Amino acid sequence: MKTLILDGSHANDSTAAQVTSALQADLAARNWTSETIVLREQKIGNCAGDFFCWVRNPGVCNTNDDNRIIAEKIMQSDLLIYLTPVTFGGYSSELKRAVDHQIQNISPFFTTVDGETHHQKRYSKYPSVITVGWADQPNAQAEAVFRHLVHRNAINLYSPVSVCGLVNREADLEDQLNEWLDQVEGGISTPVPDLPSPSLLHADSAPIRRAVLLVGSPRTKKSTSASLGGYLMDQLAARGIETETIQIYTTFNSAERTRLAFERLDQADLVVLAFPLYADSLPAPVIAALEKIAAHRSSVKTTQRFVAIANCGFPEARHNETALAICREFAGQSGMTWLGSLSLGAGEGMVHGKPLNELGGQGTSFRKSLDLAAAALVEGKSIPQQARDLLAKPLIPIWTYKFFGGIGWKHQAKKYGKQKSLRRQPYLVK
Repeated sequence: MKTLILDGSHANDSTAAQVTSALQADLAARNWTSETIVLREQKIGNCAGDFFCWVRNPGVCNTNDDNRIIAEKIMQSDLLIYLTPVTFGGYSSELKRAVDHQIQNISPFFTTVDGETHHQKRYSKYPSVITVGWADQPNAQAEAVFRHLVHRNAINLYSPVSVCGLVNREADLEDQLNEWLDQVEGGISTPVPDLPSPSLLHADSAPIRRAVLLVGSPRTKKSTSASLGGYLMDQLAARGIETETIQIYTTFNSAERTRLAFERLDQADLVVLAFPLYADSLPAPVIAALEKIAAHRSSVKTTQRFVAIANCGFPEARHNETALAICREFAGQSGMTWLGSLSLGAGEGMVHGKPLNELGGQGTSFRKSLDLAAAALVEGKSIPQQARDLLAKPLIPIWTYKFFGGIGWKHQAKKYGKQKSLRRQPYLVK
């Protein structure tokens, strides 16, 4: 069995070194070939969210760096093994950067899997996956979110067998690894737990005086995330709240801008994160920013409140649930009070980065949802269920979205003369 190990650990992580060494020995004992790639040592840019890997150069990322090499190696493997510290119930930013680029290995066209909209396969064969995570301290909620993320990735990336292993430091490491390898060999995927139920603040708390919006989209001001979050900030400002917006992609890549962002965040009563869904989770640069914020918060006492707004390209808003559970874990681990979330399906198709006030009647339910959220948040209350339901409700039938979505991909590809090669398989093993 040909195995590829992607080490998504940060520098000086002793657990990663132990797991990698034991894995390599166990794989060799089974006569399985293996290659290990330490992701932090590779040149991997952030996924730009431009979909050029679907319409401009089908099956190949527009960014010509090591992500292309890794994507090809994945498709030519029988088993893919992810190694990562459990980060707010998700993957590390190092691993997530590589995972985000795997959309080049699936098709833009839609299909239905277990009653849910997903993208079609690009290839007929995909590798099985073992995802190995570890944490400094046991955290049942974060572990459940992690297992759920692994399961969602397995659906979207068509893993025939998906095993999720969480390192138990009190047990023998080799025994654990061998058990997970045996599961793959036996074709046994890990059972999927339910996502933990959110714990919301129902009692009134101190009112909000200052709010900061974090926009987590590479499209920055022209993104759907900025449109949704910006409208909410406008409604808070109309109610006397001082507001400010920070673009994650252009701020947290500089030490000085990061320091200034920390100062502004420290002064806020409410932090709102708005982001697009990338591979069932948050985009890698957003995770990297949250890692930095959490590290900063470890030395800062706070009574801040935290809210998240997610949007995805699938018509069902429930695709965002795992990512929003990761946001809840971040809030808890950073000492912030979770005031809830808002979730939008078909964000790119319905909003496409336009200001909500320019959407006319089409944006009525979006605006009403955010109006309700603002009215509650200004008093320090959780986002009401009615607001969540309004934003999550599909505006058009799912079959209509899927049908016109397929036409849309062909139209975009035609601009680059690629309409006849949308299903190209550049990494097919010959």
